[in-house]
Amino acid sequence: MTEQTGTAKAWGGRFAQAPDRRLEAFNASVAFDVRLVREDIRGSIAHARMLGKQEIISTEDAETLESGLWQILTEFDDGGFILTVADEDVHTGVERRLREIVGGVAGKLHTGRSRNDQVATDLRLWTKGALLGLMSGMLDLAAALTETAATNPDLIMPGYTHLQRAQPVLLAHHLLAYVAMLHRDLDRLEDAYRRTDVMPLGAGALAGVTYPIDREATRSDLDFRAISANSLDAVSDRDFVIDVLYACSMIAMHLSRLAEEIILWASAEFRFLELADAFSTGSSIMPQKKNPDVAELARGKTGRVFGNLVAMLTVAKGLPLTYNKDLQEDKEALFDSVDTVMATLEVLPPMMRTARWRSAHMADAAIADFSLATDTADLLARRGVPFREAHEVTGKLVASCIAQGKTFADLTDAEWAAAHSIFAAERPPLTAIESISARDVPGGTAPNRVAQQLAEAQHTLSEARTGLASRKTERQAMLTSRKADG
Repeated sequence: MTEQTGTAKAWGGRFAQAPDRRLEAFNASVAFDVRLVREDIRGSIAHARMLGKQEIISTEDAETLESGLWQILTEFDDGGFILTVADEDVHTGVERRLREIVGGVAGKLHTGRSRNDQVATDLRLWTKGALLGLMSGMLDLAAALTETAATNPDLIMPGYTHLQRAQPVLLAHHLLAYVAMLHRDLDRLEDAYRRTDVMPLGAGALAGVTYPIDREATRSDLDFRAISANSLDAVSDRDFVIDVLYACSMIAMHLSRLAEEIILWASAEFRFLELADAFSTGSSIMPQKKNPDVAELARGKTGRVFGNLVAMLTVAKGLPLTYNKDLQEDKEALFDSVDTVMATLEVLPPMMRTARWRSAHMADAAIADFSLATDTADLLARRGVPFREAHEVTGKLVASCIAQGKTFADLTDAEWAAAHSIFAAERPPLTAIESISARDVPGGTAPNRVAQQLAEAQHTLSEARTGLASRKTERQAMLTSRKADG
């Protein structure tokens, strides 16, 4: 068998042989962790600054390292810095290029730092940015739903249980239910951000380092909220990745529920809305077809997001402290889930904003199939009839109407009186708007209550957008800062 020798590695001093090329290909992560290049360079810059400040290396060497690292970032942005499988990972690739630029002094960059705490720091820096992106996408979808609710405050539709028409509600009320879900998702993203915002740099390989490093200075330079409390946990913790995967799974689940309703509503059976041509597709054989492929893909992609969460839980469940190579599997799962959810969040808002609602058909469906029966029973209960008795009276009235092919609106005065004496003097709501307006309780579907929900949602959305814009600006300033604070 022909020997397949790979490239000498930074860790190769202990080995008599270079790695086999097949091991090199299997071991390499550079194909996907290249996404961490900006975070890797910025983390290295902060580390070099700290080494110089603490006189662990000379100030001149620290400045040389920083200058070279900024050059690599410029080259990467211009397309001139290319990584290969021989680089093994993005961190090795950056160090290799740095050595080409500044020479032997590049070897001083790794002083007081291990690949283990370096990788964990890079991934946390990247994940913080990804979380801000997810938050932005969530807010855009929440805005699209609140805008649709505000534009259509009077549209009535049937509310469902068991996918059977139940009681009439306002479309705005229905859409704001999804806004409530998105707000919970934002809370989860905020929680994930808080737990991600902890700097592991300084933990070394697992036990800390022997140099007089200043972890607080590095934390401030990289804009982390806190530093890790335990070096063993710092290099092996991927809870923050699982937090993000769980948050993405919940988001994907909620988006899938919305997508399922869009698919139903756009069907000939429901005919509640028509999607814009720009967000629909056709059939290669049936010319009449207009398919809701955007919503179907949003629903379908949920499975891969769930799969990534389960995969990472499985990876983490059996690992002893501290770092194990299994943890290299964290990045592809994280990147894929973030990409998948972000792609869905990019396309759903414009789809919702351009949909056309079939208001007349929705209103007719809202009172079909005796959707006002509960109001009829409630009238009797408010007049002192035990609700179970009122429920039975109303149920028999519904059965009688079905047998005669009638609706409540078709009943004569005599038929109402025969059903119950109370109906001789007073009738229950016979229109959807009467039924809706009667549900005037906090969180209910009455127009004034929905208006309150909408106002609150708009206020929360405005505040969240302002806060997010500020955090994005701060992050961009950190990534591009050519001079450390202080």
